[in-house]
Amino acid sequence: MAHLQVRNLPDELHERLRRCAQQRNSSMSAVVLQALERELEWSEWQERLEQRPPLDVSLDSVAALHEARRERDEELGLT
Repeated sequence: MAHLQVRNLPDELHERLRRCAQQRNSSMSAVVLQALERELEWSEWQERLEQRPPLDVSLDSVAALHEARRERDEELGLT
């Protein structure tokens, strides 16, 4: 397994990390690994999202909702 050393970690960030690990009853390394994993997953998701073609929504969502409710009410005999 690889090792990573972080240099020049600001004291305030180190203290926040220490408190977070303590609250989670975990090690600082475990908290850092979880945070890195979350950040990488988010970054990869953003990249995939940016690769998708833009969505053209020409449908008026309010009108569609009213129409769907009208159809439902007809089916239920409420109109």
